[in-house]
Parts: sequence; C-alpha cells; structure tokens
Amino acid sequence: MATIVKKQPGQTEDQLIAQFRKKVLIDDVLGELKKREFYVPPSRQKYEKRKSGKKPSR
Repeated sequence: MATIVKKQPGQTEDQLIAQFRKKVLIDDVLGELKKREFYVPPSRQKYEKRKSGKKPSR
C-alpha cells in the first residue's frame, strides 16, 4: 500500500511535505516497518501476545 499525496493548485512544496508526513503518521507506516524489520517466528508471536494480555482480576 503506497502513500500518495497529490499537489493541489497553489500548494507549496513545504505544505506538500507536511501533508505527506501527516499521512505517513496516520497510516502508521514507520510502525509497520519496524514490526517487519526482523522475522519473528509464530511461536514467539504467540508468546508475546499472551504476555501482553491482561490477567483476569479476582
């Protein structure tokens, strides 16, 4: 999925860059990139998911 920003008439390059940065933050592109940087085996994914879950309260 590509992040596309089109220049509108009368829009400066600085405004275009700011719009692109905002869209990248909204789409969480950097977070997804960090997540996919290293291979995580399925067993490790299950372990992390279990570890992060909330424990039932008594």
